[in-house]
Amino acid sequence: MSGTVLVSGASSGFGAMTVRALADAGYTTYAGMRDTSGHNARSVADAAEYARQHSVDLRSVELDVSDQRSVDAGVREVTEATGAIDVVVHNAGHMVLGPAEAFTPEQLLDVYDTNVVSTQRLNRAVLPGMRERRDGLLVWVGSTSTYGGTPPYLGPYFGSKAAEDHVAKSYAVELARFGIDSAIVVPGSYTSGTNHFAHAMLPDDEDRARAYEELYAGLMDDVSARLAELAPPEADPYEVAKAIVSLVGAPKGSRPFRVTVDPANDGSSEVSEVADRVRERFYERIRLTDLLTVRTADGRA
Repeated sequence: MSGTVLVSGASSGFGAMTVRALADAGYTTYAGMRDTSGHNARSVADAAEYARQHSVDLRSVELDVSDQRSVDAGVREVTEATGAIDVVVHNAGHMVLGPAEAFTPEQLLDVYDTNVVSTQRLNRAVLPGMRERRDGLLVWVGSTSTYGGTPPYLGPYFGSKAAEDHVAKSYAVELARFGIDSAIVVPGSYTSGTNHFAHAMLPDDEDRARAYEELYAGLMDDVSARLAELAPPEADPYEVAKAIVSLVGAPKGSRPFRVTVDPANDGSSEVSEVADRVRERFYERIRLTDLLTVRTADGRA
């Protein structure tokens, strides 16, 4: 597959790695990020320098996934420049760290907005064009926490990523007859090589957070350290970017529904195999198995 790929949340972490890997693979790649002339100006410059040094087509675009107008404008800019967006990678996400009770409802809304609702904004902007062309690919960057281990003090993040997974499952079958493919990439807990924990949202209610220190003293600092102990020394977050490139490059209709990249092996792969098999059997029972395979150019599922 060739064409144009738009990646959300591409200023750092998995997103920054993914746009570089996709550009290296020959795709016209757009690194979507907010505040490109301010907070993320350095990331824009770094992407441009990478493109120059490696002679690849890597560009940046203003894309604040919390603002529909920004998303619409970014999608319009990319479409006008390239003709069409062939692939969207839903990568934008926000980590949290702290006792669930200490986060205000407004903070939970913010986490769910970034990790779940943002995908809806971007889908509504790109899917009309994909449906018209009867072609396209959505890649959702999930989390092993949906089916794997869930250590404490990460509850709002885990809940939002599980919600994203369910939204992705619904979109996959609702887009199959339009010829639009969908796949979920499930990274494990990479505590080095990314800035997930360093940039994590902390609770606004500091009094309630302190109350937990009576019986859970030091646990917030321990979580990331104990997760790091699970990962082998050779664990490389770039493997997530490589998995995304592999999905994008695979023939339409042959892509796996879910790909897990989890060096820590928190159990997600084992449980998700069962869950996805149950999903397939359910569609057999309701006689809608054609929705489990994307329709190809010749009209076959």
